[in-house]
Amino acid sequence: MISVEGLKVEFSAKPLFSGASFVVNDRDRIALVGKNGAGKSTLLKIISWQQQPTAGTVSLSNDTTVGYLPQVMVLHDGSTVRQEAQKAFAEITKMKARIDELNRQLAERTDYESADYLALVDRFTQEHERYMMTGADNCEAELERTLTGLGFLRSDFDRPTSEFSGGWRMRIELAKILLRRPDVLLLDEPTNHLDIESIQWLEQFLATSAKAVILVSHDRAFINNVCNRTLEISCGRIIDYKVKYDEYVVLRRERREQQLRAYENQRKEMADMRQFIERFRYQATKAVQVQQKIKQLEKMVPIEVDEVDTSALHLKFPPCQRSGDYPVICEEVEKAYGDHTVFSRVNFTIKRGEKVAFVGKNGEGKTTLVKCIMNEIPFGGMLKTGHNVQIGYFAQNQAQLLDEELTVFETIDRVAKGEVRLRINDMLGAFMFGGEASDKKVKVLSGGERSRLAMMRLLLEPVNLLILDEPTNHLDMVSKDVLKEAIRAFDGTAIIVSHDREFLDGLVTKVYEFGGGRVREHLGGIYDFLQAKAPQSPLVGDTLDRYLQSAAPQTHEASSGAVGEASPKAAGGASKASSGASYAQQKEQQRQLRKAEKAVEQSERKISDMEQHLKELDALLMKPENASDMELVTDYTTTKRALDEEVERWERLSEELEQLQTA
Repeated sequence: MISVEGLKVEFSAKPLFSGASFVVNDRDRIALVGKNGAGKSTLLKIISWQQQPTAGTVSLSNDTTVGYLPQVMVLHDGSTVRQEAQKAFAEITKMKARIDELNRQLAERTDYESADYLALVDRFTQEHERYMMTGADNCEAELERTLTGLGFLRSDFDRPTSEFSGGWRMRIELAKILLRRPDVLLLDEPTNHLDIESIQWLEQFLATSAKAVILVSHDRAFINNVCNRTLEISCGRIIDYKVKYDEYVVLRRERREQQLRAYENQRKEMADMRQFIERFRYQATKAVQVQQKIKQLEKMVPIEVDEVDTSALHLKFPPCQRSGDYPVICEEVEKAYGDHTVFSRVNFTIKRGEKVAFVGKNGEGKTTLVKCIMNEIPFGGMLKTGHNVQIGYFAQNQAQLLDEELTVFETIDRVAKGEVRLRINDMLGAFMFGGEASDKKVKVLSGGERSRLAMMRLLLEPVNLLILDEPTNHLDMVSKDVLKEAIRAFDGTAIIVSHDREFLDGLVTKVYEFGGGRVREHLGGIYDFLQAKAPQSPLVGDTLDRYLQSAAPQTHEASSGAVGEASPKAAGGASKASSGASYAQQKEQQRQLRKAEKAVEQSERKISDMEQHLKELDALLMKPENASDMELVTDYTTTKRALDEEVERWERLSEELEQLQTA
């Protein structure tokens, strides 16, 4: 369908990539990956003829159509959602007009036996057959299915597009592209403006209806569920892996290990050559060999290793003061704009240290409630933040709020205070802004680079309540993974508004679902929520299946008990039924029972001691003079972590004891 040969793109002395050659075939689902700034969006623009390469060719087979969704589009108002979506059928509308005109001519003419009339009949027949092959009769139904799949209500269809936010208008553009049914879909970050349900619908559509897809996305679950092939832009080259993304990660790690070995071997070989040249440069008997070594050294092409693996992003939130036990309490909270109620009767309490997710369709009030917590907008009901709560807020448009005329260094220098100012260069290096990159102006940074810079600003101040509104938009895979680990290790409380299932998986322990003017609490992780919400739905995707399969053995093991029996109750029943059990067996059972009881008692004493110690630390930290005592804060954090581990151990020991008692 598409053939790319010898593609080269350069914006400066060093090419973005060169020698790129690959073929896109029917039913290919290609994930285009690479670090921010590698040229992924540029490649999509070239394939869609939006931009010309420095060298090379892009060839399309006959009648191949391409649909391209860029990250940023120029949106136009002046029509309703339905009218805008119907523009996707412009060719079908023209075809219908031609058929109507031919039909009119046939009705008016009476020279039925003439050659012209027969030619007109042939034209009408051909046009009508083409029209029927397009499935034109189902256009309206297809339009409604697509719009509702992308999150629109039927009541939205006749609303002007000007009433919708930029994210919703991007959904309209995506709907138009999907409705055109092009042979090749080029999608640049299509999930940035979609909620979880819409992402799942799009996964299903691309898997079953699209002919060929090339997409750029940092949503790992999305590309794993859609793609069967991975193209990586690395070190100025494009490497083709004909596997899904998860398999690509494994192959890439193996390939890089080979690269590193080859790199080290080459360095050693070059060092040996230079040493030989220096040692025998002035010996006439070795002149020929020295010249050979010089020529070999000049011909050597240095082996490159991708920078993204050698300069990992390290995030660590600074130590923070301890907040109250309940950082956020909502009682009968409601918010309305005129006659439109965003949500009402919201009641929940977030405990200190919890990591929770806000999920739901766009426009259901997630960001609105965040603004209520921040006290940025008025609301009804009671919403209070706990004692000593210090909020760090990362807004959806945080990256766009940066001053574009400042350099990266100046952006951080203006907010850094105290000793941090002495370590700005080290921090910039940790965020992959080392060297000349720190002198770049914000206006030339990519979306991902701006997001990293905005996140860095957030990390300069110690906070104990993190509120992150779509923090992963425009972040690459590596940055997302490290941010996830940093939040997981964060001692404070975190509220995360996100549609990225892979990012939320293993991070949050509670999900708040926004929808229909209500906020519902779901205990457990994001895939527990998705399974409970749609247990029979295939749209949950392969990622949920893998998650449940990986969890299944653990659940089975836990239910099997820890005393080594396949089925404790069955074993217990057998032992009770067997009146001929030996005295030695009974004695051993009693010994194990006493040992288990003793372990439970010891664990309970440890828990009691640690709880008492935490109460004492709590009382000390409540005093103003101790509020900033880092030794007390560290002691409290360490004890709390140890207490959580001991409680888990006590639960395990109690289950073992119960199994022994019923045996």
